[in-house]
Amino acid sequence: MIAVLARVLGLGLLVAAASVHPQPDPVDELSLLQGDAARGRLVFAPCRTCHFTDAAAGHGNGPNLYRIFGKVAGQQEGFEYYSDALKAADFVWTPQVMYAWLENPMAALPGTSMMSAGVPDARQRADLIAYLQSVSVR
Repeated sequence: MIAVLARVLGLGLLVAAASVHPQPDPVDELSLLQGDAARGRLVFAPCRTCHFTDAAAGHGNGPNLYRIFGKVAGQQEGFEYYSDALKAADFVWTPQVMYAWLENPMAALPGTSMMSAGVPDARQRADLIAYLQSVSVR
């Protein structure tokens, strides 16, 4: 997972273990999957514990995810509870980065305070991203 996020972020890290157990590249899978926003809304249900997608709702225990794509990680105005790891992350949320992040946030960025085991299913991640994109254009 860290290797996928690093590759998406352009850090060019190589992980020898990947050649031992080849896995489908989730970033490539994203381009192959057609996410469904209606299904993604259901996938987002547990995320609502901490995150909101309505611009007027403000932040919860986690930052508001309205129009998250294009924003720098760890820098949303008004949200004061980012982990040091996210404050220092220096990457922009894109659908591809979000796809890699959602697989396992705690493995993607050790030290994050996001308490989520992630969304291991590739289709559900694509659906969740479609949902986040749909709520950002209302």
